[in-house]
Amino acid sequence: MKLYMLALALVLAGPSWVVAQGEILEQILVKVNGDIITKTDLEQRQIAALRQADANFRPANDAELKKALAEVTPQVIVNAVDELLLVQRGKELGYSLGAEQFRKIVDQIKTENKLETEEAFQAALKQEGLTMEDLRRQLERQMLVSRVQQDEVMGKISISEDEVKQFYETSKESFTTQPQITLREILIVVPTSDKGVNVAEDDAAKAKAEDIRKRLQAGEPFAQLASSLSEAPSKANGGLIGPMNRSDLSDDLQKELDALKPGQITRAIRTSRGYQIIKLETATATKVKTMDEARPEIADKIAAQKQRGQMRQYLQQLRARAIIDWKNEEVKKAFEAGVKAQADAAPSQ
Repeated sequence: MKLYMLALALVLAGPSWVVAQGEILEQILVKVNGDIITKTDLEQRQIAALRQADANFRPANDAELKKALAEVTPQVIVNAVDELLLVQRGKELGYSLGAEQFRKIVDQIKTENKLETEEAFQAALKQEGLTMEDLRRQLERQMLVSRVQQDEVMGKISISEDEVKQFYETSKESFTTQPQITLREILIVVPTSDKGVNVAEDDAAKAKAEDIRKRLQAGEPFAQLASSLSEAPSKANGGLIGPMNRSDLSDDLQKELDALKPGQITRAIRTSRGYQIIKLETATATKVKTMDEARPEIADKIAAQKQRGQMRQYLQQLRARAIIDWKNEEVKKAFEAGVKAQADAAPSQ
C-alpha cells in the first residue's frame, strides 16, 4: 500500500489544494459544477481498479506501477466525473436517502453479514475504516446514481415488435439447442505391449464382451454390470457418460447410435482401448426456440444494448452542460483519453 501511495503522489502532483486555517489538507484535481474530486479520491479509485483487475497485483517497481496506472486511470477518472454528475442530477431532481430507507438498508447489511449486535456492526464499520456518516454518504451516492439511471434513461427505453423480430431472425442460432445424448458404456480392455496385441487376449476380451452383451439382452441392468465388470473409469458411475453434444462423438460412433432408440445397446465395438458396449440412455434433437419462447431473452438483450447507448449519450449531455474546471493537466489528459476510448469502443449508430 505504501508503494502505491508513494508512486501515486508522484504521478498526481499539481498546484491546487484545499487549505484550512493555513494548513494544507487536500489536493484538488478537478471541480465539477463546484464539487471537487481530490487526489485521495482518485488514488482510492485507482487502487480499487487495479485490485479489481488482479486481486494479487503487486508491482515489482515504480515503472511497473506507473504502467498499470496509465492503463486504468483514463476510465477511472471518467467514471469519477460521471458519477459526480449523476449524483448532482439526482439532487436536482429532489432524490435523497430518507432515514427509514437508510435504517432498512443497514438492517439488511447486518442480516447478510450476520452482524447480530450493534457492537458487531460498529466493529465491522471500524474494520472498513468507515463511520456511520461515511456509510450513509456512500449509500446515498449509490442510490442517487441508480435512481437517475433508472428514471432518466432505463425507464424510458421501449422495444418494438419489429425490433424483436429483427433480432430473432439475425440471431436465431443463439436460440438453437444442439442435439445432446447421454450414454452408458462397458469396456473390456485388450492389453497391448511393444509387440502389439496378442491375438488370444483379443479373442478372450471379445468373448467376454459378447457374453456381457447377452446378459444385457437377457435383462440384467446395464449400470449394475458396468459397475462390476467394466474397465473404464466410468464404472464408478454405472458407466454413465454425458450429457454431451452429439457432435463430440466420432463419426463411426454416431453411425452406430443412429440405429438405436433410447434404452437399446450397440454390438461389442472394437476400439483402440478394447471392446466397448454402448447403451443410448437419452437423446434430444436440435431444437430452435420460437420467437415467443425467446421473447424474454430477446427483450433483455435489446434493452441492454439500448441502455449502454442511451446511457452514454445521457452522460455526454451532462458533461456538455457541466462546468468542469481542471486543476491538474495530466489528469485532464487522462479524462480526455478515457472519453475518446469510450467513443471509439461504442458501436456505430
